[in-house]
Amino acid sequence: MIRRLRLKFVALSMSLVSVVLLCIFLAVNYSVQRSIEAISRQVLYQVIQDEGVGYFSDAERPDIAIFRGQERVLLPYFTVNVWPQNGIAYVTGGTYSNLEDTEVLQDILSACLRQEEDEGTIASYGLRYLRQNNGAYEKIAFVDMSMEQAMLRRTLLSYLPIALGAFLLLLAASVLLSRWATVPVERAWKAQRQFLSDASHELKTPLTVILSNAELLESAQLDGRSARWADNIHSEARQMKSLVEQMLTLARADNMSTAPVFSQVSLSDTAEDCVLAFEPVAYEAGKPLVYDIAPDVLVQGDGDRLRQLVSILLDNAIKYGADGGTITLSVQKLDRQARLTVSNPGEPIPPEKLSHLFERFYRADDSRGEKSGFGLGLAIAENIASIHKGTLRAESDTVSTRFIFTMPLRK
Repeated sequence: MIRRLRLKFVALSMSLVSVVLLCIFLAVNYSVQRSIEAISRQVLYQVIQDEGVGYFSDAERPDIAIFRGQERVLLPYFTVNVWPQNGIAYVTGGTYSNLEDTEVLQDILSACLRQEEDEGTIASYGLRYLRQNNGAYEKIAFVDMSMEQAMLRRTLLSYLPIALGAFLLLLAASVLLSRWATVPVERAWKAQRQFLSDASHELKTPLTVILSNAELLESAQLDGRSARWADNIHSEARQMKSLVEQMLTLARADNMSTAPVFSQVSLSDTAEDCVLAFEPVAYEAGKPLVYDIAPDVLVQGDGDRLRQLVSILLDNAIKYGADGGTITLSVQKLDRQARLTVSNPGEPIPPEKLSHLFERFYRADDSRGEKSGFGLGLAIAENIASIHKGTLRAESDTVSTRFIFTMPLRK
């Protein structure tokens, strides 16, 4: 439980960190992109406003100097004058060569003139344009965007290692914080497990004494009322002993005091033995027990604990199944897994209660009836499934309620 709590803490904190880093990354990317676009647009406006481009000195040429007295920025450009009436166009200046009377120039101008906006981009050629209407003709300035895109890619690539380093650093900090934050919870959880184990041990002795005395009273010559009292004492003591044994089983599982002994186990034989043991119980309850067990379903596990799991599921099905309904057990061999299913007809369990069935001391009384039990059996079964690297889940609909246990087949 503590490990899952730490994982949730780390997952939640890193999700928030990831969102923050992503927002910062997008904001920086947007800011850089806008800055680069602003430089490109300034070149466009300067080029289109300067009529005598060919008469600039090298220090003042628009493709070299954007701002006087500031760092020079090189952006390839060219300008074109277009007379829409007669379709005449010629290049008036720029750093591009051999564009005059070419198909490339015609394609660029066609793509530009098809657009309604006076300012925009031609993605297929990687150009940014600005159009100026001078009455009889239009002047169009084009600036190459490849430098923009290269600078943007370089900026992004330079930020990625920084973002990755920050993420890993914050991940390490989150793991350390999760350990620090769960220390009080872990301490309380250990104290609770220790109390559960100690209380179970301490209760076993007086319960054994009570049971022994109750048996002696039942064997003695008592009147009818005294005999009923002795029988009640015996019955309640047996119930308490069952509760204590289940609590002790869970306490041992939490503390891992008894390690499971794994060996090759036939889940088919284990399920069949449990069915034979529960057939009289099911018959007496008026609920027929049928089974379909595939042969030679071999797994690697603890035979006693797997037998306990199957017994818990069968006992649960008989206890809560509808009167006269048929209890069904099946064992199947899937591709790489063994699957055991125990089902019983009855009122469907609501989905909001289905997820709580494996919690300790939980009983969905309003949907399953007032039956004897303490709500620990399914918790023990789920713990056994977890030990065997398997899963135990519950399904319920109008047809039946099903408990499905799967675990890996023996390799």
